Amino acid sequence: MPISAKHRRPKSSTIARGVAAVGAGGAVIALPLLGATGAHAAEQAAPAAHSAAAPAAPVAKKQSETRTYSVVAGDYLSKIAADNKVEGGWEKLYQDNREVIGGNPSLIHPGMKLTLGGPAAATGTTPAAPAPVVTKPAPAQSSSSGYVAPVPGKHTTNYRASGANWSSGSHTGIDFPVSTGTSVKAITSGTVVTAGWGGAYGNEVVVKHADGHYSQYGHLSALSVSVGQTLSTGQQIGLSGATGNVTGPHLHFEVRTGPAYGSDIDPVAFLASHGISV
Repeated sequence: MPISAKHRRPKSSTIARGVAAVGAGGAVIALPLLGATGAHAAEQAAPAAHSAAAPAAPVAKKQSETRTYSVVAGDYLSKIAADNKVEGGWEKLYQDNREVIGGNPSLIHPGMKLTLGGPAAATGTTPAAPAPVVTKPAPAQSSSSGYVAPVPGKHTTNYRASGANWSSGSHTGIDFPVSTGTSVKAITSGTVVTAGWGGAYGNEVVVKHADGHYSQYGHLSALSVSVGQTLSTGQQIGLSGATGNVTGPHLHFEVRTGPAYGSDIDPVAFLASHGISV
């Protein structure tokens, strides 16, 4: 009997250790039936089970603190994004501030507060990527007289059209219905006298030409020139857009006898006199 007792005690102890090990590893169903072999498997499995329950890897570093930027005259999203090193460029800047800017990324104005580097505004939607251009616009006209059209295509709103849309009661230029981002050209050589925010005109450029006339380009989304710069015929002065007081993207174009508002003349007749039909 003592021999039998000695024999039963190790067996019972082995199973007990097996159950204890399995219980620590969290798998208590099958191992009591396996005896010593099951206990050994439990001891091997325990580290794996513990590893699976280990804390997750440290989370990524917290996003940099949100900064606030106040729009100033002459600003546009790509310029703000570049100057402030916004990751994701103007598209991310627009996404983060869509509730403030609205549906048109070109329509920003001085005093508007934008967040830089913060989480995207909760609008429920992400701005869709621009649709690919399927057709190319017709090239801008040029003539042997040294003049070109400011953008491709024909104008829509006529010079001196009347209506409540204009503070003077009538249209002081002509409009070209081009999409945001269309290259805008200097109609002939000259010197830039204005390049920046122009109130209702949004971002504008005014160029003085050798014959004493001035050309004005309004509602631009981006400027490519600065005051005092000398331009050649057809040189890009900026990109069309919808800044200022507008109902949609287009180029507002004027010809003037002076640099300021109110000195406009018929731009269609002026261009026609130089071989350009718009």
